[in-house]
Amino acid sequence: MTTFIALLRSINVGSTRKLPMADLRGLCGELGFAAVQTYIQSGNVVFNAEGSTDTHEAALEQGITRAFGMHVDVMVRTAAQWRQIVAGSPLRSEAEAEANRVLLGVSKRPPRTDAVTKLNERATLGERVVAAGEVLWFHYPGGVGRSKWTPALIDRVVGSPLTARNWRTVQQVAEMAGG
Repeated sequence: MTTFIALLRSINVGSTRKLPMADLRGLCGELGFAAVQTYIQSGNVVFNAEGSTDTHEAALEQGITRAFGMHVDVMVRTAAQWRQIVAGSPLRSEAEAEANRVLLGVSKRPPRTDAVTKLNERATLGERVVAAGEVLWFHYPGGVGRSKWTPALIDRVVGSPLTARNWRTVQQVAEMAGG
């Protein structure tokens, strides 16, 4: 069995799109996933299963639609991929100093080749984005809430839905996945 990490996009934000983690764990069990764990309410799931990341993304998206009546984009990586992503962070020193202001962005498909340039052209308040393989690392020195980089802008520039987690969450998920 392989350990996987699933990141759900835009759930439990404000008063909409509620998806209780206990219910999500139950759905994962129904899908045949083992040793299912969740971390905080924003949709971080670690589980063991056979199969591919694409298969598990599709199964979770379809299962969530069926069980909860809403579409949720899901990005799945193996624990081994996650360890490489964490080790390859080009913003490690910033993350160590400001863990809540450095975010890992994982998209459904690899970001467009010009995504970093286009996002950095729109940066305000000292923000910057750096590509590392098929993920993007964002630094928000002025805080995420003050940024002009909206989720819609990021998705449009990247070319597919993207979900982001701060450095603390990235580290906690890595620990849960055995790394």
